[in-house]
Amino acid sequence: MDLLRSLPLGLYLEEPQTWLHKLDPRVKLIWLLSFLSSYIVANNYWRILLVLLLITFTVFARIPLRVWRQQMGWLLILSFMVLVIGSISPDGLGVSYQSRLPTSEQILTQPITDKKTQITPKIADSKKQYSYVLFQKGFVKVNRRSWDLAISLSTIVFTLIYSTNLYLLTTAPEEITSGMESLMQPLSRFNIPITELTLTLTLSLRFIPLVLEEIQNLVRSVMTRAINWKKLGLKGGAKVWLIVTERLLENLLLRSEQMANAMIVRGFTSPNEHQVKWLELKLKIGDWLAIATLMIFWVIRIAFGADSTA
Repeated sequence: MDLLRSLPLGLYLEEPQTWLHKLDPRVKLIWLLSFLSSYIVANNYWRILLVLLLITFTVFARIPLRVWRQQMGWLLILSFMVLVIGSISPDGLGVSYQSRLPTSEQILTQPITDKKTQITPKIADSKKQYSYVLFQKGFVKVNRRSWDLAISLSTIVFTLIYSTNLYLLTTAPEEITSGMESLMQPLSRFNIPITELTLTLTLSLRFIPLVLEEIQNLVRSVMTRAINWKKLGLKGGAKVWLIVTERLLENLLLRSEQMANAMIVRGFTSPNEHQVKWLELKLKIGDWLAIATLMIFWVIRIAFGADSTA
């Protein structure tokens, strides 16, 4: 078991370097925020389009099949399950549904007579008839409201999780913090410690692999001892895992102390005295094309993606 490589989400793909890797982290962050914010007050057609765009970006970026199959496969299954469960669930309106037209055809065909004139209504045959219930067979019933809610829930699950995961997959932790620091520089006028915040974020992202490594080592140590859990019982098993958890916290605090001492030795006393530039942020031709595409993205969203019922 290797927790550092078996997790389905949140891993950075170092090789191969795709065109998504080469984009500026600020541009990718703005694209991510656009995906997350354009979903608000949008119709279902736009929400489905966001899912198709994410899948298209993944395919055309030439991300290895072994990576995106693991990252996207279970998420598509989860979204499909949400779609099925949401579509067959009650809509929550609690009303009885009736047809718009009378059940008796004589009312439609009977001429209406008046004392002065005789009026015979003409009803045009329509090929498309409105029906609130889309599908019904036995206890399974799908109506329009439940279907709309199911599409909304399933697409938001996929969009929110996979768009963030695709950003983490193609952006190194140092690039994330550098891009966020560059975008938040205007906030420094209000005496907000931008450098301290980004440094804390960098340390947090770097500390996650250490946590996974400690968990992996402790789990392996428990497995190699061949503990007879049936003989220990519930109370004994809980005591063992409590000891393991206590040991995990001790190891993490020790790692934190070692990291803090290493920063002090290297002169990280204040952000003004010791600043580290991870990379030089500079917009290239591909970044400008991505920005132009983002403008077209928002024009289409405003023109066609708004929810008219909101």
